[in-house]
Amino acid sequence: MSKQIRVLVVDDSLVFREVIARGISSDPAIQVVAKATDPFEARDYILQLHPDLMICDVEMPKMNGIEFIRRLLPQYSLPVLVVSTVTHAVFDAMNAGAVDFVPKPNANSPEDVRRFIQDLIAKIKIAVGAKIPADSQPQERITDTAKPVSDTSMIAVGASTGGTEAFFQMLQALPASMPGIVVVQHIPPVFSNMFAQRLNQSTPFSVKEAQTGDYIEPGKVLIAPGDMHMRVKKDGVKYRVECYAGEKISGHRPSVDVLFESVAREAGRRAVGVILTGMGYDGAKGLLAMRRKGARTIGQDEASSVVYGMPKAAFNIGAVEKQASLAQIPQLLHRWTTGQ
Repeated sequence: MSKQIRVLVVDDSLVFREVIARGISSDPAIQVVAKATDPFEARDYILQLHPDLMICDVEMPKMNGIEFIRRLLPQYSLPVLVVSTVTHAVFDAMNAGAVDFVPKPNANSPEDVRRFIQDLIAKIKIAVGAKIPADSQPQERITDTAKPVSDTSMIAVGASTGGTEAFFQMLQALPASMPGIVVVQHIPPVFSNMFAQRLNQSTPFSVKEAQTGDYIEPGKVLIAPGDMHMRVKKDGVKYRVECYAGEKISGHRPSVDVLFESVAREAGRRAVGVILTGMGYDGAKGLLAMRRKGARTIGQDEASSVVYGMPKAAFNIGAVEKQASLAQIPQLLHRWTTGQ
């Protein structure tokens, strides 16, 4: 048997500490080496036991999880998974350097707890091999000296693990005159709306969780709702989105492949596709379909990806026209869409 993943669980709630510890220990690949009630106790365990990964609550006594992550990671290169109630704080934790997050379940619902443990185990296995994201600094915004050429109708973006922070950084660097942007980020329901709100408040774009009938327009960003697919439809000279429930595609709902394939079909060469950090292969086939229809395509490079899975899968099948670091992608998008 291969080496077990040694996990430290940090949560001030005895109930959730036990739910998490017992639940993830049911997987033979995972060993819970310690359980801590606050960041100070957790730090002692890190020094003593050198765990492979830490699961951390956000709301805790003595020091909140965000501050703990921000102080911890420069000293100890340790992947962190955040477990939290539904709150904007998870995005602050991602900004501080957490790899990913899992929303806390309703402790009174056995089915909810079962799904939570299943999700947590899957994310532990991804996070343990992920790069630790640096505490991000805003990129310098591109000076808007040229209007986008009318031939580019939209930019379609797909991302998973590490993607909320990567996309946030990308948007911060782009001018609001960019063509409309449609995004599939693997994210739980409710959090997709919070993600949209955060981007709307802290970037130059108008950002919202997508609804069927929303039009793709310059300066606007539409985020696929958690647990719903999003596809693009041509509507006269414009484009709009449709959001719908359906079977998981490529293991996900929303699926990047669903979005990219619809963009290939409806917009062809008038679109640009971008695939960012994430585990798995969702988006690879869709990005290839876009490229074959004449769209320009970008894949995030390995060095800047938290998890080089989705961009690698797309690159390996020839879907990526240009590989670029996260810092280079905004410049590339601006150049391609302005014809400079």
